[in-house]
Amino acid sequence: MSPITFTDDDFHDLDHQQDDPMVNTVEIENYAIKKVLVDQGSFVDILYWATYHKLQLPNTAMVPYDEPIYGFSGEQVSTRGYIDLHTVFRDGAQTKTIPIRFLIVDAPTSYNVLLGRPLAQHPWHRRLHPLSGHEVSLPIW
Repeated sequence: MSPITFTDDDFHDLDHQQDDPMVNTVEIENYAIKKVLVDQGSFVDILYWATYHKLQLPNTAMVPYDEPIYGFSGEQVSTRGYIDLHTVFRDGAQTKTIPIRFLIVDAPTSYNVLLGRPLAQHPWHRRLHPLSGHEVSLPIW
């Protein structure tokens, strides 16, 4: 499989002096999930509770887990459980499906999923790194 690469043509209307996040779209359970934040500072891959419900997954599909995690500013965040889901990354006709264990978190957010260091450890993820300081949306559909 050819690597996914980014060129200057992929970046539009950005202030290159900004440290914009890498935001993608992935497919989970046959749904295109937009607003997926890639945050290599996170130690977990997170599926937010509201997104979990929108995927119409039964509560029995997750393994209960209620230990809190702590956010960027040290605030305690409630967890509901975890679930293993196959996550599909697409680039044109190329696809890669990666099984990801998501921690299900009940917290307000502007994102649907957060992909952190566990995904970054996957060998395929090394091909997703954008140039520093750019927001990236992989072409999906």
